[in-house]
Amino acid sequence: MAVAPNISFSLLPARVSRGASLVRPSCKPISLRKSFSPMASLSVAPAPGISETLSRLKEQGKVALIPFITAGDPDLSTTSKALKILDSSGSDLIELGIPYSDPLADGPVIQAAATRALAKGTNFDGVISMLREVVPQLSCPIAIFTYYNPILKRGIDKFMSTIEEVGVRGLVVPDVPLEETESLRKEAAKHNIELVLLTTPTTPTERMKEIVEASEGFVYLVSSIGVTGARASVSSRVRSLLQEIKESTTKPVAVGFGISQPEHVKQVAGWGADGVIVGSAIVKLLGGAKSPEEGLNELEAFTRSLKSALL
Repeated sequence: MAVAPNISFSLLPARVSRGASLVRPSCKPISLRKSFSPMASLSVAPAPGISETLSRLKEQGKVALIPFITAGDPDLSTTSKALKILDSSGSDLIELGIPYSDPLADGPVIQAAATRALAKGTNFDGVISMLREVVPQLSCPIAIFTYYNPILKRGIDKFMSTIEEVGVRGLVVPDVPLEETESLRKEAAKHNIELVLLTTPTTPTERMKEIVEASEGFVYLVSSIGVTGARASVSSRVRSLLQEIKESTTKPVAVGFGISQPEHVKQVAGWGADGVIVGSAIVKLLGGAKSPEEGLNELEAFTRSLKSALL
């Protein structure tokens, strides 16, 4: 099934990923965890949902910190440790990118991270195995960031059931057209997964309202035109876009793409965002470090600085 080229989010269309592998059933590991680690098992199923988390923070007058990292860069063991560090350093929700051979919505930093992860042999099954171990140790929800065709290749229901049973609570698919979200939303809801949709500065107002109505968890406001990547400043257009969206919905709105400094985080929060997403700056820390240990240390310090900007 081909992805329609007329993407509503002003992002490029997905292409069929290369080297996709079949998803292995994971019933046995789950049953073993229930037998030997009941508390860990219980922590997977009732983990807070995205809507629940962001609504609670909004009621408290707080803004959610939402970091993004690429799974498998530099390796899945480091990813596991990074997730725990992000969680303990104040993250309210974590986006985990599944490496993809054509990450066309992503800028050079995240593209390079995906390339390195794939070169190391990272695949969907490996990411799922890692999440099965680490999710029970986290206090904040995990959202998967992936492109549409890998989901289609595995089958929507199978994909959703797989990520549900390891405790994933949200899904971001940057290149899915609004017209094709109905089946995704239906299967996601069946598996307790919240499908987050994106709107951009170039999205027409009426279409934006349709996207906002369909989005679950939160509305993902892309702050700039083009791909992801750190930028020197955040467009002032974001402020008016936030106001426009908030006139159409009471759902939380999180801003991403181009936010890379504590000053950006503080600025966007001041404009009324309910969440701030930081990706490329974090991915660069992990990918550019001389060693995984150095990268993790820098990750902790940087995440804490971002959190402090929201206090």
